Amino acid sequence: MADVLSAFADHLRHEKARSDHTVRAYTGDVRGLISFAGARGVELADIDLALLRAWLAEHTRRGAARTSIARRVSSAKTFCAWAVREEILATDVAARLQAPKSHRVLPHVLDPEAAAAAVDAAARPELSDPTDPVALRDRLIVELLYSCGIRVGELCGLDLGEVDRDRRVVRVIGKGDKQRSAPYGGPAEKALTAWLRSGRPALATAESGEALLVGVKGRRLDQRMARSVVHRATDDGDGSSIGPHGLRHSAATHLLEGGADLRVVQELLGHSSLATTQLYTHVSVERLRAVHDQAHPRA
Repeated sequence: MADVLSAFADHLRHEKARSDHTVRAYTGDVRGLISFAGARGVELADIDLALLRAWLAEHTRRGAARTSIARRVSSAKTFCAWAVREEILATDVAARLQAPKSHRVLPHVLDPEAAAAAVDAAARPELSDPTDPVALRDRLIVELLYSCGIRVGELCGLDLGEVDRDRRVVRVIGKGDKQRSAPYGGPAEKALTAWLRSGRPALATAESGEALLVGVKGRRLDQRMARSVVHRATDDGDGSSIGPHGLRHSAATHLLEGGADLRVVQELLGHSSLATTQLYTHVSVERLRAVHDQAHPRA
């Protein structure tokens, strides 16, 4: 099983250009599938559609969410198609496997005032030294995530040479190794200037390389640290907060509410399908409806 999973992971990483997160999730799903089959005396080469359905039914019985079931279906389909090519399976037994329809959940977004407050909170004003390098870095994290609408992995992967300060754009590598440019605004440029002038030089070491953002030990900033920065900055005091993806949702919604074209927002966010971007139009409609209900005399 270890050899099969290793080869499958290489396929996902190099041929499918899937992210490390997706590789871990898919290989974990397939490991569980193979173990499920083994516990029932079924060899890998003998896995069939009935066993796949029994595997999914077991997860459903245990209370797995529809999104989790849908991911396992995707994992199984990808694995079985690959296994046929590698002559591990004789036929693609997952071809007829269907994922459950997922409920569309509208993302939570901040209003523009709350987004501005989050940026201010990221600078940690309680610190006595306003030039503290960690505070300068944290402010830049929130500024870039909100201004560019980029993913946290794209942010942490940025190198110094991928920031074009003359045009105020960053070049990021998104899903599928696709490169795109994302513009950022004046406030983010100010935060970037402060970080490069006073923050990064104080933290950078020989291990920093070309990384734009670094941790306190000088290594490239970890995604988990970036997430904790955003959660802390968006905490409204009652324990509720949003993560980096919430800032991305907020940026997309505010762009559309400001009159941006849907296809422009699609390009900025790096969505392969316009249907994904259209989700944010529903968010905008819901917010418009809320304002109407509150303000209109005949609402």
